[in-house]
Amino acid sequence: MKEILTQGEIDALLSAVATGHIKAEDLRELELQTPYKLYDFRRPNKFSKEQLRTLQTVHEGYARILSNFLSGYLRSTIVVRVASVDQFTFDDFVRSVPIPTVLTIITLKPLKGMAVMETNPQFLFPIIDLLFGGPGEPPKRVRELTDIELSVVRKLNKKLLENFQLAWQDIYRMEPEIESVETNPRLHQIISPSEIVAVITLTAVVGATARGLINICLPHIMLDPVLMHLSSFYRHVHGALVPDGTEGKRMEYWIERAPVELSAVVGESEITVQDLLQLQVGDVVPLSRRVTQDLDLYVSDQLKFKAQAGVLGRYLAVQVTSLVEGGDRAVG
Repeated sequence: MKEILTQGEIDALLSAVATGHIKAEDLRELELQTPYKLYDFRRPNKFSKEQLRTLQTVHEGYARILSNFLSGYLRSTIVVRVASVDQFTFDDFVRSVPIPTVLTIITLKPLKGMAVMETNPQFLFPIIDLLFGGPGEPPKRVRELTDIELSVVRKLNKKLLENFQLAWQDIYRMEPEIESVETNPRLHQIISPSEIVAVITLTAVVGATARGLINICLPHIMLDPVLMHLSSFYRHVHGALVPDGTEGKRMEYWIERAPVELSAVVGESEITVQDLLQLQVGDVVPLSRRVTQDLDLYVSDQLKFKAQAGVLGRYLAVQVTSLVEGGDRAVG
């Protein structure tokens, strides 16, 4: 800690400067050597480093979800990564956005206020090209989007926000809704220019050559009710936690409720095509299985059980009699 000068020491120092024993230049050099940190009161830092790290962790998960979704949705290789997470004034953010671009104004109910998702043309044009059956190449010249393309972008952004909701559900349950889609960021002031916003920049690589950006702008005034959850979530994720089996039980619960197809094979027989064509109602086809033998019960295409045929009320049914170890796959 630095020692605080007493009033007598301050008077002595001023007297020494006045008499010439200490030069003012020496004081200036001493001041320059002091590690002061500049602080701009017009642009205060409202997000702590811990909160920004949590936002980065959350949106790294969002980037992974988005990569999987877009790759399946567009049937092409899409890689999304978090490039940066920082805080600016909204005016600085708007000035950094290129023209033309697409600004999607969104609400995140029950949070109050509005947020912005910016998707630039370098990202959108290859996506639109893929949706229309093209190879997903960027255009040679950046231009304004047509009304049809804006309609497609609105539907695409709705999908992006559904995955955004999924990425945030462990921290705060919100319902994103699109309020409007704009192409010129300079014409609309939806947020105060001096408002501090958290800007999450995602890079998206479409195919082998196309690269674009997605910027998510979240105002501090909107995230204020969530800041406490951000801090606790960061401690939860990065703390040394002992697994309690909850996740495993949850996975087991949903796996047990997954639908599977069962099929019982009564028997098999081989006949010629000529005999098959001459089959009539009432003809009997002999099977390779005796009446007293168990049926084969397949789970999907894997032989798992032996069973006996019967009825249950008005329905045909089978009763499992044994488990087949290392069963074969179904034929045909």
